[in-house]
Amino acid sequence: MLQGKDTENEMIQIKSEKEKVAKGNSVFRYYSKNEENLLEKIKELDEKINKALEENENIIISSDMISIEGQIEDTLNSMYNTNELRKIDEYIKKIEGYVTKKAQIAGELSPTGSLVKNLIQERTKYENELNSSSETINSPTSGVVSYRVDGLEEHLKVGDFSYLSKSTLDSYDLKVGAVIPQNNKKGKVINNFVCYIAACIDTEKAEGAKINDTVYLRLSNAAEIEAKIVYIVEEQDGSRILVFEIKDEIEELIDYRKISFDIIWWKFSGYKISNSAIITDDNDLSYIERNKAGYTEKTLIKVLRQNDTYSIVRNYTEEELKEMGYSDDDISDMKSLKLHDEIILH
Repeated sequence: MLQGKDTENEMIQIKSEKEKVAKGNSVFRYYSKNEENLLEKIKELDEKINKALEENENIIISSDMISIEGQIEDTLNSMYNTNELRKIDEYIKKIEGYVTKKAQIAGELSPTGSLVKNLIQERTKYENELNSSSETINSPTSGVVSYRVDGLEEHLKVGDFSYLSKSTLDSYDLKVGAVIPQNNKKGKVINNFVCYIAACIDTEKAEGAKINDTVYLRLSNAAEIEAKIVYIVEEQDGSRILVFEIKDEIEELIDYRKISFDIIWWKFSGYKISNSAIITDDNDLSYIERNKAGYTEKTLIKVLRQNDTYSIVRNYTEEELKEMGYSDDDISDMKSLKLHDEIILH
């Protein structure tokens, strides 16, 4: 969690919600003392500086000033092509910076003690006063910025999950799908490469789960994401706390503390065949029989997953068959399972 000392004042977002930030870059700042008054004085001085520049015919136009004019024009063009308020604010600040540089150069090229120089010095004084009284918060690490802070950031730690239990999770009293409200005093930077979901589960599948098992989680938006089980603890009532590590859809989960999801314990792609159609020989190799022009023939298959009623199967690859000791001639003579095959049920 990111929080400054000057929390009595509201903060100004430098990075917007879910925007990526690099380590050390500014995330937000707090309003400084007398900020509105100082900004108004700086604005008045900018108007006076611009007017003085227009009236001073003795200023020499340097190559630096021409370059700055080009940068101002490019920034204006970029600003006209965006509807994002935060981007527009950034472009305005850039233009203000370019105008200040232009004025400083003009002041150097104008006669000593000129009005432009005096105005620039006065503006610099107010700008330094504004910056010195403003607290800026930088990011301690790279990640995604969020201002959805609810206080649990200090409790829900990653790395060591030994503090997790069913009673602990229940004590947070969270509602499923409730959005974390935005905070106008604090922020945080979230790791956008990995996050963790903890759940208390009391099922036969959960009982057989092991560390490093790969499963799939189906989220409320219908996305199915791969997850790895990284922590398991037994509860006294027979249930288990499982912690899943995920690396996808992270930015979609930032808004929530508690979600509903389905666990897909296994997922394979292949042909779905009734177990009664599968023959297993003495070498534990599986076959199916198919009807072809009035006679039957066996086809070797690889069983990927099996339950009480059906199996998910596929053909062996050529590399797998060679590892099993089959020659090139044997492989070329083998029949493969196809979608339109007619399987004889015994």
